[in-house]
Amino acid sequence: MSQAEAPAFFSTGSWRELARRAATLPRHVAELWRRSLQFRTVIITLALSSLAIFVIGLYISFSVASNLFQTQLEDALDDANNATTAAESILGAADAADPDSLQEVMAQVERSVRSVSGSSSIAYFQPDDASSGAPPTRIAPSLNGVITPELREQVQGADGGQYWQSVSLEDADDGADDPGIVAGSTILVPGAGEYELYIGYNFAAAQETLAFMQLVGLIGAAALLVLLSVITLLVVRWVIEPIRSAATTSRRLAAGDLGVRMPEKGEDELATLAASFNGMADSLQARIRELAELSVMQQRFVSDVSHELRTPLTTIRLAGDVLYGQRDDFPGPTSRTVELLHTQTERFETLLSDLLEISRYDAGSIELATEPTNLVHLAGDAIESMHELAHSRGSELRLDAPGGHLDARVDPRRIRRIVRNLLGNAIEHGEGRPIVVAVDSNESAIALSVRDYGLGMTADDAARVFDRFWRADPSRTRTIGGTGLGLAIALEDAVAHGGDLEVWSRRGSGTVFRLTLPRDIADTEVVSPLPLEPEDIDASGPPPTGVVRAVETETTVETDAAGRAAAARRADARREVHDA
Repeated sequence: MSQAEAPAFFSTGSWRELARRAATLPRHVAELWRRSLQFRTVIITLALSSLAIFVIGLYISFSVASNLFQTQLEDALDDANNATTAAESILGAADAADPDSLQEVMAQVERSVRSVSGSSSIAYFQPDDASSGAPPTRIAPSLNGVITPELREQVQGADGGQYWQSVSLEDADDGADDPGIVAGSTILVPGAGEYELYIGYNFAAAQETLAFMQLVGLIGAAALLVLLSVITLLVVRWVIEPIRSAATTSRRLAAGDLGVRMPEKGEDELATLAASFNGMADSLQARIRELAELSVMQQRFVSDVSHELRTPLTTIRLAGDVLYGQRDDFPGPTSRTVELLHTQTERFETLLSDLLEISRYDAGSIELATEPTNLVHLAGDAIESMHELAHSRGSELRLDAPGGHLDARVDPRRIRRIVRNLLGNAIEHGEGRPIVVAVDSNESAIALSVRDYGLGMTADDAARVFDRFWRADPSRTRTIGGTGLGLAIALEDAVAHGGDLEVWSRRGSGTVFRLTLPRDIADTEVVSPLPLEPEDIDASGPPPTGVVRAVETETTVETDAAGRAAAARRADARREVHDA
């Protein structure tokens, strides 16, 4: 067959694919070992069972081999002893006066030994001091070179004893070496002296029997392992399946499917587990439903109270404006009281507006009025509106916009509110240092970040910065005002646009808030064009006055876990309340 006609599975690409799969096999097995309790149980059971079967089989094999050899040895020595006795009887009764007669007697002895011992491997050695007419040494071909000098020394020095030695005997049929023994003893030949008689026994049959038993044992062990594997798999599956069902049910329960339950079968421990789990799920569902109802009642209460307070607040506001317009005509204490009333009335009105906005988000009744909006112009307008406030605190507002001049479909009122909240927060905690607002964009998103160089926050504070009515340092005196709901509302506004509002902060290095909005609200794969962690965190202070450092648009994005966790909590809570 030519190379062009070779089968496809012999191609280079196929071999590479096989090599790649073989290389990834250990990783897949390790992953299966880590994730599957059933796989681990079966493998451990098979490993321990295989070890036990191997040890037991090894012990049985050695015991059988030893017993079989010992039995064969005893039978061979008994036959050799009987053959020697028969030879001595023939020699004792023989009357050989000449060499020819002696040769005939030795031939008769040899035939008798073969008949009694059942072995054709016979050898006898003429003594060194034998006469010239004595029968010569005779060695069977199978014993040629097998009888060692050590064995001959033992037989020659013995006084009627019997000695044996393990040897390898050549098989006359196939020429293979078979295990066996050679038994040696002495016989007295009249008129010739004391001869050495050796009889060889081939243990090939015993070796074949042992090999057959070992093969049967291996096949039995393999069959036992397969049967044990099937039994273990069935038992483990029977035990693991309820546990797997419990894990699946708990995952669904954790995902929000409060109506899922485990099937209860029988009265064993697994049934008790299912009953306990279902009872826990019932209790958890009841408590969540109760909390949801309380949350709805609380939200409705806040919404109703806020609506009801707007009418008297409007009246108070009108009356306060009248008094505030005539404050110069009042005495000093009364004028200051009117100013305080005016300030607190404005703060109260802002608080009511924020509460109403939060209640709309909680009720899921927010509708975005989107239109093409340029975030650079929007950020510039917000900076201009808060310029005087920043100037009074000693902070300089800067706009850094290397990109981001493309429009995005957003609700400009809500995005402007986010930017004003972030700027107000930066001015409040900026310690009179510069504040940098950066805007940039890429193919999927547009982003705006607000960076201050104030005291910064700890990781625990950053994780709670979007909580309602939470303050990083309650001992600080508010100089700008605020209701404690600004960042919470800003986060809700960002989530409503399909975007995200994240925070990075470090003690002594300031804080960064980053707003990321998708160009298309349906786009879920969004990469922010601005980095969350600033590149100048190792610097000793803010950038020099009048210098705006450009932000590289290809900086690696690092996700702040605290900001994302807070956003997820708000979204999940709002979704659960809405579903309830």
